Formats: sequence, C-alpha cells, structure tokens
Amino acid sequence: MNSWQEIPRISVEELAQRLQDTPADSPDAPQLVDVRERGEAALVSLPGFKLLPLSESQNWTANIQDHLEPDRETIVMCHHGGRSAQMCQWLLSQGFTNVKNLVGGIDAYAIVVDPTLPRY
Repeated sequence: MNSWQEIPRISVEELAQRLQDTPADSPDAPQLVDVRERGEAALVSLPGFKLLPLSESQNWTANIQDHLEPDRETIVMCHHGGRSAQMCQWLLSQGFTNVKNLVGGIDAYAIVVDPTLPRY
C-alpha cells in the first residue's frame, strides 16, 4: 500500500494575495514554514515564515506540535519546491490536515511577485 498522497499546492501569486489580505495576527492567517538552510534564509527570506531547516529535523520532529498547529493551514516554502514537498508529505503523515506546498519556492516568489528580492 502506498502512503503517498497528493500535496495541495499554492502559487506565489496566491501566497502574496493571502499575505496582503490576512494580517499575521489573524486567526485565519496560515502558518508559514521555511525549510531551507539557515544560510539560505540569511540571503533572502519572507516575513512571517518560521525557519525549520530540513537538515535540522532531529531538533524538531519529535515535538513538531510545539511549533505548529496540526489543524491550521500550513504553507511550506523552500528554494524551488522540492524540500518543501518532502516536508508537506511528512506533515500529512503526522496528521496535519491543511498543508500546502509553495510552487516554485522563494525563487519563483522573487521572479513573479517581488523582483527586488535577491536570488541565488
């Protein structure tokens, strides 16, 4: 039996609209997770994203529910979308119910939404 499931996706345009329309302190605001490395996040990041590098997963997997609410919308980002897809799959396997992968990652966000952001 294959436990893999389709990961819902969100475009960078949809994310930009959500960030614009929903104040960060609103109960409707999504949880924002960045799974890139600390060095990558130091180069460029988006406000409101909690940094949980995949390479440091041993530090947060056992207590993920201390960091994130399982029933709240969770949007996961990385550089291009691969690592965030892995994280989404893992969160779904942990019982998270509303997980979305940011298509194209922060690189697509920099290209499409905010060209002033540095690219790497």
